[in-house]
Amino acid sequence: MITPALFRHQRSEGSILLSMGPKGVRRMREAHSAKVRVPQASHEAILINTGGGLAGGDKFSFDITAEAGARLTVTSQAAERVYRSLGDPAVVEVRLRAEAGASLMWLPQESILFDGSALTRQIEADLDADARFLAVESIILGREAMGETVHHARLRDRWRVRQEGRLIFADDLAFDGAPPATLATLGEARAFATVVLVSPDAENLVEKVRDEIGASGSASAWSGKLVARIVSRDGFELRKSLIPALTLLAGGIALPKVWTF
Repeated sequence: MITPALFRHQRSEGSILLSMGPKGVRRMREAHSAKVRVPQASHEAILINTGGGLAGGDKFSFDITAEAGARLTVTSQAAERVYRSLGDPAVVEVRLRAEAGASLMWLPQESILFDGSALTRQIEADLDADARFLAVESIILGREAMGETVHHARLRDRWRVRQEGRLIFADDLAFDGAPPATLATLGEARAFATVVLVSPDAENLVEKVRDEIGASGSASAWSGKLVARIVSRDGFELRKSLIPALTLLAGGIALPKVWTF
């Protein structure tokens, strides 16, 4: 007989280390349930979670570098599902580095939070002065088409972006319980996204981004960076605003095909 003190639920772990140079992959390492695939002659990396989702206590880490003069777009094979937790949150740590003259785009597909789920995510980006950086993170609170409702979930999402070692963007989003539904937060929306662009042309793009987003959110730009928030009724409606905005901000680089199916 196993006593409660000795019982331990099975947990999933995974880590990715990827460094892309101007001519292709320089370093690549994958461990446990985290896999990465780089199509031949491509500057695109596709992340795969072979565990099929995240549950409480799971831990994943991603260490991604675009070396000097390189171009790298990172996406995910599918939306990440975050299942009900028995206590501890699933933990995702993302470390991004864009060196001199590099272009790095962090464009994973959505994270779907199910009822009772718990997710703690931290994104740390370090950029050289002339690097170009675009990142998005999207959250869907249950799948409307499947009749799913999220009554309680825990989310802690922390962003820190530094340029030449100086903090230029910090953002913390958190709730524990029913998703915030006031007029100043989500209202009736159940899908939302944060987009961050660091680029010399960021301030020139803000009006165009606002046009693409429309009434679903807005964008601000200052000191070489642009931040946009988008909220929508569901994931499908979110993509209708998000894809045109990302296409505009990608600076002529095509979005991964998984975003355009």
